Amino acid sequence: MSNSALQLATLGGGCFWCLEAVFEQLRGVHKVVSGYTGGVVPNATYDEVCTGRTGHAEVIQVTFDPTEISFSDLLDVFFATHDPTTLNRQGADAGTQYRSAIFCHDDDQQRVAIAKIEELNAAKLWNAPIVTQVARLEAFYAAEDYHQGYFRSHPAQGYCQAVISPKVGKFRQKFAHRLRG
Repeated sequence: MSNSALQLATLGGGCFWCLEAVFEQLRGVHKVVSGYTGGVVPNATYDEVCTGRTGHAEVIQVTFDPTEISFSDLLDVFFATHDPTTLNRQGADAGTQYRSAIFCHDDDQQRVAIAKIEELNAAKLWNAPIVTQVARLEAFYAAEDYHQGYFRSHPAQGYCQAVISPKVGKFRQKFAHRLRG
């Protein structure tokens, strides 16, 4: 498959370490980069984003092959692996930097994202409506190198054991048919 056919998706659903650990296991995903977007400070650092004053969300940018996995399928995984009904919080991680968000790369992604949210709200899978922000991607800033592949590099770290490992386990059960071979 030529790289020109690959597409990007940018998603925020709490800590980027959690999302990265899930999405890098999907068949059709070629690359996952943790980073920041949605804010007003160019090239913000992790320490700055953690203050909540930059406006950025922790996100992952997923490079995927739409002939192997669609944007809609990515959203199914996204919505199944975080709580999209809690504003600015995922578990103990609280603040606007942990908001649920889809940063669209084009009009088609925006249409698909809005339709997916309407479909999931109608299905009443949660006891509250989805609060996921749908916005146009303006700029993406890759996080510092030590954030990339964090769960793979630090599986025994406390946060990884307590938060990420159980999330990855549930994901692997629910989406076994989508895992890399």
